Amino acid sequence: MAPVVTSVSPAQGNPAGGTSVTINGSSLTSATVVRFGSNLATNVVVVSDTQITATTPPGSGTAKVTVTTPGGTSTQNVLFTYTTAPAPTITSLSPSTGPAAGGNSVIVSGTNLSGAVQVLFGSTPGTILTSAPSQVIATAPAGTGTVNVTVTTPNGTSNPLPYTYTPVPAPTLTNLNPTNGPTAGGNTITITGTNLTGTTQILFGTNPATTFTINSPTQITATAPPGTGTVNVTATTPNGTSNPLPYTYTPVPAPTLTNLNPTNGPTAGGNTITITGTNLTGTTQILFGTNPATTFTINSPTQITATAPAGPASAVNVTVTTPGGTSNPLPYIYVAAPTVASVSPQFGPAAGGTTVIITGSNLALATQVHFGPNLATGLTVVSDTQLTVTAPAGTGTVVVTVTTPGGTSTVGLGIPYYTYLGAPVINALIPNNGTAAGGDSVTIGGSNLIYTDSVTFGGTPASFTVFSDTIVVATTPAHAAGTVNVQLHTPAGNSNTFPFTYDPA
Repeated sequence: MAPVVTSVSPAQGNPAGGTSVTINGSSLTSATVVRFGSNLATNVVVVSDTQITATTPPGSGTAKVTVTTPGGTSTQNVLFTYTTAPAPTITSLSPSTGPAAGGNSVIVSGTNLSGAVQVLFGSTPGTILTSAPSQVIATAPAGTGTVNVTVTTPNGTSNPLPYTYTPVPAPTLTNLNPTNGPTAGGNTITITGTNLTGTTQILFGTNPATTFTINSPTQITATAPPGTGTVNVTATTPNGTSNPLPYTYTPVPAPTLTNLNPTNGPTAGGNTITITGTNLTGTTQILFGTNPATTFTINSPTQITATAPAGPASAVNVTVTTPGGTSNPLPYIYVAAPTVASVSPQFGPAAGGTTVIITGSNLALATQVHFGPNLATGLTVVSDTQLTVTAPAGTGTVVVTVTTPGGTSTVGLGIPYYTYLGAPVINALIPNNGTAAGGDSVTIGGSNLIYTDSVTFGGTPASFTVFSDTIVVATTPAHAAGTVNVQLHTPAGNSNTFPFTYDPA
């Protein structure tokens, strides 16, 4: 396949040749010849199948750029113009001085600077950042003394201008904050001084700082290494080592614990414990028995908040470790989650107010009992297996749950359900009269009758059978002639009364 040339950059250069150009296209891998018009380019380098670099031969006017490979010669009309553009000139450097280490940006102003290919500081090239007709910005290399700066473009090399490398003084230290710290190190020291840029080492005596950050030419923050006694702190840069300042390692007292809040929690862990004591700064570990706290935060030298890990139902010791040692232990109890096996009674009025006995396990530390979403009142702990509460208002059938430091009970093998009942209502008696001798069958119609537990005729109990939520059939007891009130009772309370007439014999 014949090669294809799509562009050449730069597209113009000196008639004397010598301009470095990049040729872009395709199928260039096997290029053997590059021509500018009829003249052969030199220094041809195949960079990839799509790019070649070469040096222009001498020429004049406008020349077609072609590439030849075993597949043929490119035919595209890509042109290179030989121009007699003047050589670059430079008029000023800003700044005209800089550090011996280099690295600073220098603005070179002048004319004919487009396409700058090199900026020399003496014999050392700088890094060209930008190039424009009247300005080149370059990064100065390292150097010493006064050197000439020149700019080279495809049209020649400029006149020189002097640039002076100024020696940087050695660093000086004026202050450490703080001036003391624990023998274990690890604390942050702010070092103030001058000429701190380029610091390569901070020593505490003979030990290097664990880490350090150069914040500015006048400030460094460093992490102190371990050590003992009073040592000299120094900073070293490429320009020397500073004066020393004294830093004292002070022994850190072991931590002490005075209180845990709370002192118990669920076996699953995950709850927050506030630990109070002294000398808690620098805490590295908190153990619940042999298990480390999941996370912890040092709030102050006298307080830590920690997330308890999981643990079996038991009492364990909590300890805190700092660079000063390990604290005294304080007891913490892992509490098993409560279970609810049954509630009695299992029914009650929607208005609440029923005293309910709850049986289960791990109930001794109960703090709350809920009937569905509603909080019960009157909580009394009878034993680790029994509670009594007053049911709150509610509707429907709900799950009764118990909450302790061990968590909240879930539905298991028991029957932790409580049903709210509507008040029973009588709306019909069929028949509504009978003999004084009793023994008549009376159908009672109404609503909320399914849990009927008594029927009375004028206060006298009657035998009955519940057929549905709307029908109860009762057998009348004997009664003197006259009209009496019939009333039903369920766990939700008494119904309204309905008249029944006993006929004379």
